[in-house]
This record gives sequence, C-alpha cells and structure tokens, in this order.
Amino acid sequence: MPERPPEKITTDRLSLRKPMMEDAAPIFQLYAQDQKVTKYLTWEPHQSITDTKTFLRRCLHNWKNGISFPWTIVRKKDKQLIGMLEIIGVDHTGIHLGYVLARPYWGNGYMTEALREIIDWALKQKDIYRVWAICDIENFASTRVMEKAGMQKEGILRRWVKTPYFGDKPRDCYCYSIVK
Repeated sequence: MPERPPEKITTDRLSLRKPMMEDAAPIFQLYAQDQKVTKYLTWEPHQSITDTKTFLRRCLHNWKNGISFPWTIVRKKDKQLIGMLEIIGVDHTGIHLGYVLARPYWGNGYMTEALREIIDWALKQKDIYRVWAICDIENFASTRVMEKAGMQKEGILRRWVKTPYFGDKPRDCYCYSIVK
C-alpha cells in the first residue's frame, strides 16, 4: 500500500478510529457474541471477553505491522461504539474490505456511510484502483450496504468462504467492487 491509512477518519455522524484494548467490553457486549450478527462472518461468536481481547491484540499487531487496518466505528453524538470496518488485505491493484455492525444500529445507514468514506480515501491513493468486498449470497443486508456505497456486483465466487454458522463447507459469495 503506497500510503498507510489514517488512524482516524470522520464522517458527518461517525468517527472511525484505530481500535484500543478498552473497546473489548463494548465489542463483546454489542455484537461479538451475537449469533445473528456473526451468522455470515468467518469467525465464531465470542464466548467470553477473553476472546474479544485476543481479537483486539491481533488487530493492533496487524495495524502496527501493516498486515491489515481495522477501525472501530463510533457514533459521534453519543460516543457509542457500533461496529468495525477493516482493510483486510492489500494486493497489487487494490484493497479488500470487511465490516460488522451491532444489531441495534442496523438499518440506519451507518455502515454505508463508513464504507463510502473508506472507499473515497482508498480511491484517492495513487496505486489503488480497486476496492472490493464479499458477502454470503444470502446476506441481503450486506449486498444492500455495498450497493448503496456505490459498489457493483461482479459475480459469484463459488465455494469461496467457510462460515462457522453454516458448518465446514465453503459457501458461495457475491463479490462487489468499485474501481477508478
């Protein structure tokens, strides 16, 4: 990646910031243990706050070492942590994103707002030509978020990702992207 992402980004209603260990309790309580939130994700619901702390240590290690770049999403009006958005990976032409949002905040446009901001930042970078993300073909809410953020469906990635909720076999995913 030509330029390291900023540790803090703001939108009209949100602040995206590098995670902190102090985020463990709200992440665990709001969404990491919620089976409805984690249904289509690649990780199992956290069983204890220890799982969440382990996850945050990995986030901070990855940020420090340039492996991935996660941000917590915080609502400005009440400083409530509501989810996360992450640059999961970087390849020769672009970045791969992933995200999660606590259930009480679904349907308010928060994730679309955060996603648009990261897409805008990314496509301003000299060597980034593509921003992409995937979602399970049954995750209609996620497809809507990506479409509202300006991403277009490219197609189906067959047997692409395993999700613990659905068992050991990889599931089909939609691939969405936006390009320069």
